[in-house]
Amino acid sequence: MTAPARADVSRIATASSIGTAIEFYDFYIYGTAAALVFGKVFFPTFSSTAGVLASLGAFAVGFVARPVGAILFGHWGDRIGRKSMLVTSLLVMGLSTVAVGLVPDYGTLGIWSPVLLVVLRFVQGIGLGGEWGGAVLMSTEYAPPGKRGLYSAFPQLGPAVGFVLGNLLFLVLDAALPPAEFLSWGWRLPFLFSAALLAVGFYIRITIAETPVFQAALDKAEQAKVPLFELLRKQPRVLVLSTLSFVLAHALFYTVTTFCLSMATTTLGIPRTTVLISLLIAATAMGVATLVFAMKSDQWGRRRLSAAAAVSVVVWAFPLFALLQTGNPVLLTIGFAGGLACFAMLYGPMGAFLPELFRVRYRYSGASIAYSAAGVIGGGIVPLISTDLWASTGSTVPVSLVLVVLGVLSFLCVLALPETRDHDFSDGLGAGRP
Repeated sequence: MTAPARADVSRIATASSIGTAIEFYDFYIYGTAAALVFGKVFFPTFSSTAGVLASLGAFAVGFVARPVGAILFGHWGDRIGRKSMLVTSLLVMGLSTVAVGLVPDYGTLGIWSPVLLVVLRFVQGIGLGGEWGGAVLMSTEYAPPGKRGLYSAFPQLGPAVGFVLGNLLFLVLDAALPPAEFLSWGWRLPFLFSAALLAVGFYIRITIAETPVFQAALDKAEQAKVPLFELLRKQPRVLVLSTLSFVLAHALFYTVTTFCLSMATTTLGIPRTTVLISLLIAATAMGVATLVFAMKSDQWGRRRLSAAAAVSVVVWAFPLFALLQTGNPVLLTIGFAGGLACFAMLYGPMGAFLPELFRVRYRYSGASIAYSAAGVIGGGIVPLISTDLWASTGSTVPVSLVLVVLGVLSFLCVLALPETRDHDFSDGLGAGRP
């Protein structure tokens, strides 16, 4: 495959990154709102801790829905093309996010208010389930040989861009509005603002052509009739190992950005502005680190870098909370930055690693299901467990041990997978094939 022209590279980068940026913007503003205000707005009859748990439970619903979206969008993405599914997933995800900002509070609708919130989270999760897999395929299937790690960095910058944007908005609103107004209506503005991001993303994506790798398969009539069944029949081991390998990435990201945020503001009494600024600095560093590690995976290999990332999480699991509990802004920032740097080391190579493991016939399905299933465990269940452990024991040691266990699991599963860096992406055979 010939290298894309410079103008095409720019369009590919924008088209693949805009959706993941919106994805993490949406998820981050929900996670932030869940930690800061949703307990009072949608679950006012609960205690402070129970309200946070209920809010995070609604947060977890989005992760549960993601495999459903991964199966649906993966099926049609492998059958009719990447582009159409990317446009559809963006609309489903974006419109449901805007709708969250319009949900009346508990005082207006009663029990139907949190019910509606959960329904919208489920719909949002379906859209998100098809987003990441399509975005990384859009970038990697356009990439010239030897540069898939670099090209995969485009969608992998989404967490940093979305995180920084969402964090900035909450920071400005928190500083500009009195607490009562922020609680009443201010928190809704970041959700409504996503409508502008949605419009930009939609316009960009409809101008991108189908990926050359999938177009070649389409021309040869090489699509799978039922991609999910073929995936489960031919590469079940790779699907399980790749899923377990990246549970850690989701768990670490949401432990740092959601659990730690809630713990710092509601339990430790650290001012919200201090915590949000620390996270903003750490997320900016994470963006740079993600780009560097994605590029370096073309030189060092996906497997080696991912294994090293798992080890780094094991090492940082205890210092993270020790630094957090000091309440010192500088040490707080170091703790967050260290945790998100470990995440970047794992997440950077992931954009190339997961697609390279699967055959082109069911690559969208394989990459999406592995990523989404890992998200259910790491991003949906682990924050709930961490919050419950912290509430019941008053200690962060059990929370650190959860990260250690997941780090060891990730390390072992990554080592059981093949190196994929030099795999010929256009031959239709996954590097993880039996």
